[in-house]
Amino acid sequence: MGVLIIWIGLQVAFGTQNPFYVVASGSMIPELLVYDVLIVQGHVLIEEIQIGDIIVFDRPSGHDRVIVHRVVSITDDNPVTLRTKGDNNVASIAGTDYPITDKEYIGKVVFKIPQIGYVTQVLKPPTNYILIVLVIGVMIIKEIVKRRNVKELSLNDPLNSNDPNVLEDSSDLETLEKDSAYSAHSNLESSENETDESSKNFKKDNEKKFDTSKD
Repeated sequence: MGVLIIWIGLQVAFGTQNPFYVVASGSMIPELLVYDVLIVQGHVLIEEIQIGDIIVFDRPSGHDRVIVHRVVSITDDNPVTLRTKGDNNVASIAGTDYPITDKEYIGKVVFKIPQIGYVTQVLKPPTNYILIVLVIGVMIIKEIVKRRNVKELSLNDPLNSNDPNVLEDSSDLETLEKDSAYSAHSNLESSENETDESSKNFKKDNEKKFDTSKD
């Protein structure tokens, strides 16, 4: 009963009857490999799909297979009609890759989990998908904790003193400041010396004039 409730909750959250799909062919290699698990968001409308997005859809010819391919063109705007192609395929296949309309469209691929699809060979739906959800949950929690630790480090140590590169840069800055101060001090001393020398010369000139007038 608990598993069923979770499954219904996932369907509502992702807006599709099946939010998880396992890659079963090599048509999207190297982007997607066999047994990769895809998370599909059905709340993304077909009108929002752009060229380059990877989507999941029913095969137009017969609706007998689910296909995962990349959108290569938007052939019509009213109604929105898409053309797709497998990354590993030479060209789009009529009846498989196009025409894709809202009737065939299932959702947009928003995330992939590499190779975890092997679980589907052992467990059956919805148990296998619940396990996948748990794995995703752990990954999300780890990412949140990682980002929180990075944020706390930035707040507690804004200069990142543990980074040797930062220390080296700070050292260079300190040296630069010292050199600037030394240069200013040296210029001041030079100016003072020039002033003293000018005063002495002026004094000597006056003494000579005084001696001449006396004679």
